[in-house]
Amino acid sequence: MNVLLISPNTLTVPYPVYPIGLDYVAGSLSTRHQVQIADLNILGHDALGQMIGDFSPDIIGLSIRNIDNTESGNPLFFISEHKKLVDWLRTQSDAPIVGGGAGFTILPREIFDALELDYGIIGEGERLGELLEALENKGPLSNIPGLLTSSHPAIPAAPWGGILQRQPARNAHSQFYLDYGGMLNLQTKRGCSFRCIYCPYPHIEGKKHRLVDPETVAHMALSLQENGAKYIFITDSAFNSDVSHSLSVAESLKRNGLSIPWGGFFAPIKLPDDYFTRMKECGLKHVEFGTESLSQTMLKTYRKPFTPKDVISAHNQAVAAGLHAAHYFLLGGPGETVTTVDETLNCIEHLKKTVLFFFTGIRIYPHTRLYDIALEEGKISKNTSLLEPFYYESNAISHGEIEKQVSERGKERINWIVGSGGKKSAETVSKMHKRGFTGPLWEFLIR
Repeated sequence: MNVLLISPNTLTVPYPVYPIGLDYVAGSLSTRHQVQIADLNILGHDALGQMIGDFSPDIIGLSIRNIDNTESGNPLFFISEHKKLVDWLRTQSDAPIVGGGAGFTILPREIFDALELDYGIIGEGERLGELLEALENKGPLSNIPGLLTSSHPAIPAAPWGGILQRQPARNAHSQFYLDYGGMLNLQTKRGCSFRCIYCPYPHIEGKKHRLVDPETVAHMALSLQENGAKYIFITDSAFNSDVSHSLSVAESLKRNGLSIPWGGFFAPIKLPDDYFTRMKECGLKHVEFGTESLSQTMLKTYRKPFTPKDVISAHNQAVAAGLHAAHYFLLGGPGETVTTVDETLNCIEHLKKTVLFFFTGIRIYPHTRLYDIALEEGKISKNTSLLEPFYYESNAISHGEIEKQVSERGKERINWIVGSGGKKSAETVSKMHKRGFTGPLWEFLIR
């Protein structure tokens, strides 16, 4: 079958993100089907229409990575734009349209109905191959795990057990990302073993790690490098959630000759004393800590596997190793008060040589403990639609009061950023990328 996979994500704040998920879906299909990827960061409707006319797809896959930008201070809702795209696609092709992706998996029935899709894949997109096989052979659809139709209920599937197979790194849409920062992505595992109250990742990918062999990761990284990547970002929810595996991956990257820098998301947990030194020796450049709070009360509420002391220790290790370190904070959860915000801001003074990103309000997703708390507190009901962004707000302090508290403390500190930086920040990053700078670039804000 001719399969057209579309990435509708055009968000470029703080920088464009390569649609890695479609590479894995394409890789899982490419031995049996003809697959093309259309990235709307690159293609307008005219070019996409030309592609559809030339390729004549038998089925169209729509990757819904994000429902919105999860930023309460500057909310952007994407589903309405996706609906316009689906309506336009119907004028260009009679091919059935199937939705999937991380965002789709969070609210599958709601998105399926809103976009008026033909099929949906809940969970990992590699299961699209099972749908294609059933359609080709006119077989039953009811046996396909995670399949959603107008008559088939949204039943989540167990994590996909196949081999992660990514299509070759050089493709038509990768050049855009190579031109804007030279940054391509890599995944070293799926699943998350942490129990954070607000995070949908365990629901999307499963609660247990499924590790990719370090040698396989290294070979893919080398392929990205050989095809022009100047920087690799590891997209795992927390690269070091399995400390041993993260070290094995890093050492494999070095052993196999990767020469470009890389970065990723890290949890500021207790780590071996030489952890970041070893990582630095293997090419790590940027450490992005998902710290969220430096109030012990709030870290306990968030069910974080670390303490403020652990955060400071992990940060100091990273900086001592010569790495760039950033921290992301998520303020305003259950029990947040003026006092707990002050505890976070006071403790931040112990973090030297860093850049800090503050987000207020926590997006409520189903299948999370935060959803249950919001129900118990009467902030939402079981009939509340969460398709459009709904943010938890503490009973003791509003989002606006938190932003004011942070802004007053961070006056004239350019390394304190409230939100993602917005359009102005994205324009600055884009200009620097055009001048040849590579990677995420937030290190230029470090103070």
